[in-house]
Amino acid sequence: MLQRIGAAPARRAALRAPALRGATALARRGVSDFAKAVHEITAEREKLKIVPPPLDAKLTGMLVELLKKPPADEADFLLEQLTNRVPPGVDEAAYVKASFLTALVKGETSSPLVTKQRAVELLGTMQGGYNVDTLVGALDDPQVAETAAAQLKKTLLVFEAFYDVEEKAKKGNTHAKAVLQSWADAEWFTSRPKVAEKMTVTVFKVPGETNTDDLSPAPDAWSRPDIPLHALAMLKNPREGVPTDVPAAIDELKRKGHPLAYVGDVVGTGSSRKSATNSVLWYMGDDIPYVPNKRGGGVCIGGKIAPIFYNTMEDSGALPLEFDVSCVEMGDVIDIHPYEGKVIKGGKQVATFELKSHVLLDEVQAGGRIPLIIGRQVTKRARDALGLGPSAVFRLPTDAAPAAAGYTLAQKMVGKACGVAGVLPGQYCEPLMTTVGSQDTTGPMTRDELKDLACLGFLADLTMQSFCHTAAYPKPVDVVTHHTLPDFIMSRGGVSLRPGDGIIHTWLNRMLVPDTVGTGGDSHTRFPIGISFPAGSGLVAFAAATGLMPLDMPESVLVRFTGTMQPGVTLRDLVHAIPYVAIQRGLLTVEKKGKKNVFSGRILEIEGLEHLKCEQAFELSDASAERSAAGCTIKLAKEPVIEYLRSNVTMLKWMIAEGYGERRTLERRIGRMEEWLAKPVLMEADKAATYAATIEINMDEIKEPILCAPNDPDDARLLSDVAGDKVDEVFIGSCMTNIGHFRAAGKLLAKHDGQLPAKLWVAPPTKMDAAQLTAEGYYSTYGKVGARTEMPGCSLCMGNQARVNDKATVVSTSTRNFPNRLGKGANVYLASAELAAIAAIIGRLPTPAEYSSYFKSLDATAADTYRYLNFDQVPAFQQKASKVEISSEIREEAKKLQAKMSQ
Repeated sequence: MLQRIGAAPARRAALRAPALRGATALARRGVSDFAKAVHEITAEREKLKIVPPPLDAKLTGMLVELLKKPPADEADFLLEQLTNRVPPGVDEAAYVKASFLTALVKGETSSPLVTKQRAVELLGTMQGGYNVDTLVGALDDPQVAETAAAQLKKTLLVFEAFYDVEEKAKKGNTHAKAVLQSWADAEWFTSRPKVAEKMTVTVFKVPGETNTDDLSPAPDAWSRPDIPLHALAMLKNPREGVPTDVPAAIDELKRKGHPLAYVGDVVGTGSSRKSATNSVLWYMGDDIPYVPNKRGGGVCIGGKIAPIFYNTMEDSGALPLEFDVSCVEMGDVIDIHPYEGKVIKGGKQVATFELKSHVLLDEVQAGGRIPLIIGRQVTKRARDALGLGPSAVFRLPTDAAPAAAGYTLAQKMVGKACGVAGVLPGQYCEPLMTTVGSQDTTGPMTRDELKDLACLGFLADLTMQSFCHTAAYPKPVDVVTHHTLPDFIMSRGGVSLRPGDGIIHTWLNRMLVPDTVGTGGDSHTRFPIGISFPAGSGLVAFAAATGLMPLDMPESVLVRFTGTMQPGVTLRDLVHAIPYVAIQRGLLTVEKKGKKNVFSGRILEIEGLEHLKCEQAFELSDASAERSAAGCTIKLAKEPVIEYLRSNVTMLKWMIAEGYGERRTLERRIGRMEEWLAKPVLMEADKAATYAATIEINMDEIKEPILCAPNDPDDARLLSDVAGDKVDEVFIGSCMTNIGHFRAAGKLLAKHDGQLPAKLWVAPPTKMDAAQLTAEGYYSTYGKVGARTEMPGCSLCMGNQARVNDKATVVSTSTRNFPNRLGKGANVYLASAELAAIAAIIGRLPTPAEYSSYFKSLDATAADTYRYLNFDQVPAFQQKASKVEISSEIREEAKKLQAKMSQ
């Protein structure tokens, strides 16, 4: 948990100004190598006007050696470094610090600057992990027992050490009793300041839509773990209404003497980047005592706040509010009254609002939603141990009334993960996370969050790490991540892919157990079977570490397809038909001011396409991210799911044979899949289930392709509305594609003589797809027409690797087309692979008639074109898989887990 230590004095301006104020003076005289190294780092960062990074393990090792025999004139400097510049939790540097302080407490070493008492106090600032055992042991030491107890009272990441404290209390240790009573009384919470009755803030307003690409640009993804450095990229792409020099504008607004609030018409759409939240809070949040280079708190206001961004703000202890922001402008000073739900400007009330939940006030007081959840658990355990009833300290989530009509498919899946029949909208729950995914541009941040949570082992059944966003064009920092992150994940029981393997979603989907719940640190973690609720890196870390995820159950919107797919219409066109029809019905607007979006924050539930293969179903669930939906379910027939899982069992066994780890986790997942295959039953929505809205899409009426026009994935238009637009570049790739799309494109391209008039990029989702396409001769076709084939992975979709030319007009099969995502000033249409290939051939968007004439050539070989990779029918995979045996112990473990979820 990201626990904010509150009782110790708040860190001074150490995070706002360079934390090493004495470094410049130290550099002018004979000083320690440590001080010189720190000064050099600080001087480099001062050029960028940002604070230095926290100390790493090497520098912390140098520091502790100096503390044993400190130079006389470096005492204050060294103590500042030890106190405020070493990360807490289970960071490598934290291990060095905790080991040193533990040695001081045990009398195994000494320092003239750090007494035994002070060592215990400093251990208490480290949140959890390496410090806990020493603090618990110190409860028996008369010299420091009282101090140790004081520190443990505000430490929540104690995990199994809770029982050690309980045992000491039972044996009569008065200090342990005091700790237990303090936890029971929730003093860790009540000692923190409550949310103020009135909050005065200065408005920093960004008109229109702010997506997470604006706040955390993809080309700067490499710097995301370094929050102050990455924050320099926030809003760096010019846009109307935003100052050119954002940091300078922020400094100017702060001179009014109030904290800033980030305000926008629509805030936080797009990717699930906690880095976007981190950047906003670095400028507008509060320092966290004893935690270097990280901030929490703050206020974020939007006419609409995207659900994942809202959640990451919650997790960071911020106060997210939604109301009509047309009443405020950049630089306005406003008073926010959180309890009364009103906004005052110039003495007049200009807006009202309602908190999403009154529990939000507790989340802010606790320093975030995750600290509150873990803290409440510690308090409950302590009260149970003392024989006390439930605590009355906390605001409790309000449960919805029992179901009267029935449950939707999503409500049943979440209910199953919570051990109940169903969970209704508005109910708070903590579903079991069966599958958790982490990708490489958020993975280093997730690693940091896991360290903050003192996580040394995953409780989620399967946690997987990919390297799909950085493998093709790695920066030096990415290469380091490629070498270090796999071991970190696997040492905690997770599964790690390898650079070049391909896209996280295509792989993770093959590891799913039907009708279960999961999450991932990518907004497109949208399961084709089961349901996922994508999240920022902090919540993903929490889900992986604890096996649970906090969720306020959203409402559902039902999309029901009827009729028959018409000739030339692809599944991607049905994907775009969802926003197209919603626009026609007035349930979705492209205009950002006063934005309407019936899907935002709700679960998109799809019916009427039960015959789809699981690979096809993912196209629909994947695109729910562009609808700003909280999650997605798709009703499928049993047969395609059985086919998919049989293939996936073989693939996972192949992974084991290929040396992928962690083997035990992969074996357990194979066991769970086989248990489901033995009794293949899929959940279905109750007929009487109710939805916030129902949208029927008659496929008989969709007779031509539907695209999303530049530069908004909501701006769905018929091909006839945009035909003729010149096309400069075409991208066929991303998680929205599968092997059938590349065969279809290849067959169209094979009929073209010479080089293409438009530049074509081709990037299959996995290395298995690339190998199969190569074996079938498609790569030869791509080369013949001059296509640029990319390493399997995200390629242009992410925007942090290769880029299209400035101001190019592009047809792309990628997930979204926000401004500047694929290239600076690029105008990007989203379309099917088939339409994209035709646009590459003729250099413009075709007319419906032209499109139809090209597409007809695919009909004769459709069965061959749209074959999917069934690994249980591929000899190379079969042979490897046949040599893998799953132990009886693991099978029994998997059987129990699957049986538990089936109750």
